[in-house]
Amino acid sequence: MMREHVTSQPTMQDVARLAGVSSKTVSNVINSHPNVSVATKTRVEGAIAQLGYKLNLAARNLRSGRSGVIGLAIPSLTVAYFAELAEAAITAAEQYGLVVQIERTGSLERERALLDSPRLQHIDGLIFNPMDHHAEELRSVDLTVPTIVLGDHPVGGATIHISTDQRAAAALATEQLLLTGRRRIAAIGARSEDTHGGAAQRLDGYRSVLHRAGIDGDDALIVEADPWNQVNGATAMLELLRRGVSFDAVFAFNDSLALGAMRALGDAGRRVPADVAVIGIDNIAESKYSLPSLTTVDLGSRQIAETAVRLLAEQFAHDAQPSPQRLLVDFTLVPRESTAIRTES
Repeated sequence: MMREHVTSQPTMQDVARLAGVSSKTVSNVINSHPNVSVATKTRVEGAIAQLGYKLNLAARNLRSGRSGVIGLAIPSLTVAYFAELAEAAITAAEQYGLVVQIERTGSLERERALLDSPRLQHIDGLIFNPMDHHAEELRSVDLTVPTIVLGDHPVGGATIHISTDQRAAAALATEQLLLTGRRRIAAIGARSEDTHGGAAQRLDGYRSVLHRAGIDGDDALIVEADPWNQVNGATAMLELLRRGVSFDAVFAFNDSLALGAMRALGDAGRRVPADVAVIGIDNIAESKYSLPSLTTVDLGSRQIAETAVRLLAEQFAHDAQPSPQRLLVDFTLVPRESTAIRTES
């Protein structure tokens, strides 16, 4: 009995024949081209799954002159927000047949070294999240690959910036604490050397809400912390308790700080939220499962990563310098147990 010969490695042409479309259409589906109907996309994806087709990235990149690799430069992998941003970027890049190379910077010197490094010659583009309290010092660097900056600070000649209104996000967090009846609100995460970055913007948002509410600011309620991790959140809370000032709420500048602060409060016999309400920013995965669960402001890290990858992929597809863009990603309040309204016992 004759059997039809099937190659061990299906080709794009095999997929096109099975789906009843052209090879160009298959390519458009694989590269997430916007002008493909849902029905066609479904048919092509079904054929890809049936045949077990795998894109030959090496051949494609050889033809295009590209490596198929993009860089993601972030300050830290121990801060949960950046780890989750990296995970989202990797997932998004897979949809475009791209691989993400993670670069951990952690200092202005390492950021400069990366941007001057010959390693950039081996990637097609870069998503760069600078340490924002030093980012102004990167204004004059020469970027050698298409670069998308996460944040508002000018970095080299990058024309695309993706960010969130951090003042407004901090204001929303502070307002949430006021709505629960708290009036003595501490802030953890300030940085004295930060005059324009994320810490400065979050501090400004916090202060502006207190001012509008007619609450006098108290510098004794503001504690510095850098970097924004759980250890420093706990240390900042211990400093706040040592000062002996009264407070009934804490606005931590990110969730990691908030989680560390909640642990220190518990160790000191302060109940959350009965004695002290706590709110953070970022909506990292751990905040949902802490005890109590942490109220937070979600800055849209997944959307930020997906947008950055998509915009890089579009640059590769059109091989053109993009027009200047500043994209703001929406943020949302995620209310949980740590800011529950106090009830009389």
